[in-house]
Amino acid sequence: MMYTIPELYDLDHSLAADYLKGFTYPWEALAGIKDLILSLGETLNPEEYEHPAADVWIAKDAQVFPSAYIGGPCIIGHRTEVRQCAFIRGSALVGDDCVVGNSTELKNVILFDKVQVPHYNYVGDSILGFRSHMGAGSITSNVKSDKQLVVIHGDGEQIETGRKKVGAMLGDRVEVGCNSVLNPGTVLGRDASVYPTSCVRGVVPAGCIWKDKGNVVVRSKNG
Repeated sequence: MMYTIPELYDLDHSLAADYLKGFTYPWEALAGIKDLILSLGETLNPEEYEHPAADVWIAKDAQVFPSAYIGGPCIIGHRTEVRQCAFIRGSALVGDDCVVGNSTELKNVILFDKVQVPHYNYVGDSILGFRSHMGAGSITSNVKSDKQLVVIHGDGEQIETGRKKVGAMLGDRVEVGCNSVLNPGTVLGRDASVYPTSCVRGVVPAGCIWKDKGNVVVRSKNG
């Protein structure tokens, strides 16, 4: 099934690996991110991580600009950049070699290693896989306008999440174009891409390109 955790993520690239192994679907893991970070934080090597505030751990080789706000619980991994005016509201597990850019907001998320959310992004109640990238201004919408529970639509079936807040699940190496909106419950398979200014809903299979609603094509071998 294209939207299970093993189909989407290489778990070697996140401190959340053991935690995620306990679930079938990634959105099932959203409820426990806060507790996960709190438990992981207590195990981190103090020679590698600073503990500047309650429930906040930041790798000593990370770069955090003075204007950034980091609320706990939060872990910032090695060599990660948290740039000007970033707003980390809490329950954010950010991996190694990531970029959390200017005016980007994170809330209740897991970012695998090498994820880039570099310019004016909102990422909430979401899990972003290894090397995934969100273009400038692209966001995850995590609540339906009717405030009903989020349902995953894809592959001829519907999966009830039982949650009011579900953002997007991005597999490894996903590319999201600038100024795109990923609607609640969007799942993007490994190596999927989204054209700029898209409004995406449902499941985009691995290796496919979302060009527009009803126009999803398999990526050619030449890219």
